Amino acid sequence: MSDVVIQIENLSKMYRLGSIGTGSLRQDVQRWWTKTVRRQADPFFHLDAVGQSGQTLWALRNVNFEVKQGEVWGIVGSNGAGKSTLLKIVSRIVRPTQGIIRGRGRVSSLLEVGTGFQGDLSGRENIFLSGYILGMSKAEIRTKFEEIVEFSGVAKFLDTPVKRYSSGMYVRLAFAVAAHLEPDILILDEVLSVGDADFQKKCLGKMREVSRSAGRTILFVSHSMQAVANLCDKGVWLQQGQIKEIGEVTHVVNRYLSTAQHLKLTQTWATPDEGPGNERIRFRRVALVPQLAHADDPLDIRTPLTVQFEFWNLGPATVISVNLVLFSYGGECIFDVPSPATLFQSGLVAGECTIPGNFLNDGSYYISLYVVKDTTTSLYDLEECLAFDLADYRGEIKWYGKWWGSVRPLLPFSLRQS
Repeated sequence: MSDVVIQIENLSKMYRLGSIGTGSLRQDVQRWWTKTVRRQADPFFHLDAVGQSGQTLWALRNVNFEVKQGEVWGIVGSNGAGKSTLLKIVSRIVRPTQGIIRGRGRVSSLLEVGTGFQGDLSGRENIFLSGYILGMSKAEIRTKFEEIVEFSGVAKFLDTPVKRYSSGMYVRLAFAVAAHLEPDILILDEVLSVGDADFQKKCLGKMREVSRSAGRTILFVSHSMQAVANLCDKGVWLQQGQIKEIGEVTHVVNRYLSTAQHLKLTQTWATPDEGPGNERIRFRRVALVPQLAHADDPLDIRTPLTVQFEFWNLGPATVISVNLVLFSYGGECIFDVPSPATLFQSGLVAGECTIPGNFLNDGSYYISLYVVKDTTTSLYDLEECLAFDLADYRGEIKWYGKWWGSVRPLLPFSLRQS
C-alpha cells in the first residue's frame, strides 16, 4: 500500500439536470435557501420555477481502482462517459456524491491549456502568472524560465502581449509552462490534441520523459488511442460512468476500439422476395470479413478485409460483372474495382474481393456494389451495403497527427548513403 498514490473506492457523482448548483458550498446554500426559505415565504412557489427539474444524471457510478507511484494511466471512453468528471474529482475541483478518494503527494491539473493567461500581459509575464496559478513557486519558474521559452519556440515574441499571438503560438507557450510542472501527480485532459503535429510529438515526448525519468504519476484523458497506447502503462475504459474495462493499456484500447466501431459488416436475406433488388437481380448476402489474428482485435489499417457477396440471377444466361466501389464517409470515392465479366446461368452467383492490409488510411468507409450486364448496362445498384471503421496504427512511428491521404500503402522504401 505504501506505493499507492491514488485510491478510489465506490466513487459516484450525481448531477441534477437543470439545477442551479453542482456541488459547491455556495450552490448548496443557494439550493437550501430556494427549497426552505423561499417556499415558506411563498406557498405557491415550485422548484421547477428555478430549473430544479428533479431529473438526475449519474456521471460516475461505483468507480474503483488504485494508481501506484510512477504509473501512467490512460482514461478512455466516448463523450459523456465521465472521464472529465473523474479528473475533476481527483483534482479536488468537484466533490463526489458518494465514495472515497485518497491521494498522496502534490497534484497539478491541466484541464484546459492556457489556464491563467491574460491577453494584455506579455508572454514573459504570463509565464510567471500561469506558472504560479498552476502551482509553481516564483523560484521554480525562474529556474525553468529559459527551458520553458526554448520549449515553446516563441522567444522572439516574449515581450509581446499574448492577445497578438496566433492561436498556435498561444497554445505552444501555454503548454510549455504546464509541461514543466513538477508535481507528484499530473492530470491531463485532452491537452495534447492541440497544436501542429510536430508540437504534439514534442509534448508527448516531454510527458514520456517526465513519467519515465522523474517517476511522476500521470492521469491522461485523450481521444487519440495512439497517444494513449504509446504514453500509458495502464488503462481504464469508462462507459456511462462505470468501468467497462481496466488493465494493461493495449488490452483496454483494443477492447474499446473494437466495441466503439460502428460497423455494418454483414447482411443476409433468406429468400429472393426478402432481398434487395429487382426483377433481374436479388441479393442474398453481403459481408465484410476481417482477417484478424484474434476475435477481439480492432480493425486497423493492417487488417486485410474480404468482401463477400451472393445474389440470385433471376433472368436468362447473362454476361455479368460486379463493380466494388469504396467511399469515405466524406463522399470521396477511394477506388472502383470491376470483377471479370463472366457468363452466368440463372441461379445463385457468388463473388469475393480482398482489400489488402496496409493499404487504406484510418477512417470511416462504406462499400457499394453495382451489378452490370455486358460491362455497360446496369442491372442493380446496392448502395452503402457495408460500413466499417479502420483504426490507426503507427508501430515505431512516433507521430500523432492525422496521416494525409485516403490510402497509406506500405511500400518498399529504403535510404542509403551515396
